[in-house]
Amino acid sequence: QVQLVESGGGSVQAGGSLRLSCVVSGSAFRFSTMGWYRQAPGEQRELVALMTTGGNSNYGDSVKGRFTISRDNAENTVYLQMNSLKPEDTAVYYCNARNFVMNTWGKGTLVTVSS
Repeated sequence: QVQLVESGGGSVQAGGSLRLSCVVSGSAFRFSTMGWYRQAPGEQRELVALMTTGGNSNYGDSVKGRFTISRDNAENTVYLQMNSLKPEDTAVYYCNARNFVMNTWGKGTLVTVSS
């Protein structure tokens, strides 16, 4: 069974940066669209960024120009570089792997941005 393990969350002041990582077990990574989503307390889960197997990326409007998604197929890892963080970026960030046969989530990593 494919497992996704996120890391890199933590507490940072507004304007700071964090880099999240998500390691995917097994051989499905290179065949999967990888995404980062987030969920703030009392809010619905929303798309942050995703990257297809071909390297095309898409971002949520609120993070465009500040966040960058990347993937390393050799390491089965997807990254989310988050710059110019704002208090409204505070949320649990989830990694997602999706292809024709699966749609799998990690357990999430908490990002807290203080003003």
